[in-house]
Amino acid sequence: MNGLPKLVEIRDDTMREGLQIESKDIPVSEKLRLLDALGETGLKVISIGSFVSPRWTPQMACIDEIAERFVPKPGIVYTAAVFNQRGFERADKYYPKINVRTRQYMTHVEVGRIFSMRNYNRTPEQLLLEGDTAIQRARQDGVKSGAIMLGNPFGSNFEGDFTLEQSLAVLKEAMDRWHEHGLTVNDCRIIDDMGACMPDQLTEMLSAIAERWPEVTDFGLHLHNQRGVTNISYYQALKFGVTHFDTSLGGLGGCPYCGNGRTAGHVPTEDFVYMCEEMGIETGLNLDKLIEAAVIAEEVVGHPLWGHVSKAGPRPRGKTLYPKDMPFVETLEEASHFRKGPSVYAHQVKPWKEGTALASEL
Repeated sequence: MNGLPKLVEIRDDTMREGLQIESKDIPVSEKLRLLDALGETGLKVISIGSFVSPRWTPQMACIDEIAERFVPKPGIVYTAAVFNQRGFERADKYYPKINVRTRQYMTHVEVGRIFSMRNYNRTPEQLLLEGDTAIQRARQDGVKSGAIMLGNPFGSNFEGDFTLEQSLAVLKEAMDRWHEHGLTVNDCRIIDDMGACMPDQLTEMLSAIAERWPEVTDFGLHLHNQRGVTNISYYQALKFGVTHFDTSLGGLGGCPYCGNGRTAGHVPTEDFVYMCEEMGIETGLNLDKLIEAAVIAEEVVGHPLWGHVSKAGPRPRGKTLYPKDMPFVETLEEASHFRKGPSVYAHQVKPWKEGTALASEL
């Protein structure tokens, strides 16, 4: 697989991954405002949050209220994160408003033992055994192919680096279980909570998986960004032909179990969409609406986020080119002129105007 895809599917994880690391005191009304703004961007799949224990993730204690109160928009599949049968049953009560049923046919495996215990309270072996339930369900439902989620194959903040062969060995265990029942695996999701993935490692892993298991034709990535290289990894994945990517508005997100907290973050949805569209890859998303939603996200969480396009705007062209006699622009507020208009920099001095030499202006 190689060459840029014509179209990608972006799965924004703001409501789940993003809000799980923020204050538990954010009002439900504000979360609903953010969810509604996401629904205006053109996203086709939106996670509303996680059906998890409020003891460990108090930010999601309101998930049932959100599920009951939000008004779905046409053409969007609303889903949620579930990590065990109890979570699945809680979420499935809201079907078809919320659809978590596609997750029934997925095996989740973790390469590292310590993170598996910290995050899921289960060993890698226990997670693998739980995958047998997904296989049996697929057989009963007549589903011929399943999915595998490979967790943290590049290394662990607690255990150090993992080799490619170590990670492929874990993936093989899960693959073999599906194959033993005459089923294939065409979908492989790669998760990196640790920020350990480097672009060259990702290309190497994708190539190795595609070579050893050519039945895998659909890759998806959920890579955290605490060390600032994930957008580069996503670019490499695009060149490989990957079409499914998880992102979040402004890079909002994090993991309380990985040791990096909010700094883990994500690739900002608006930045990734901008990059794709500049390279001619269709996303189906409205960049202006994404920027508006990112601004709302900052209001909801009460602090600046890490996206760039939401602050600088997309590259100006045609009618959006900046005025040639624009005054100084220094602050973030002044830089928001692309969406707020020239009033934000009206107090500044002009460094140059047409027909006047620059030296005389100084």
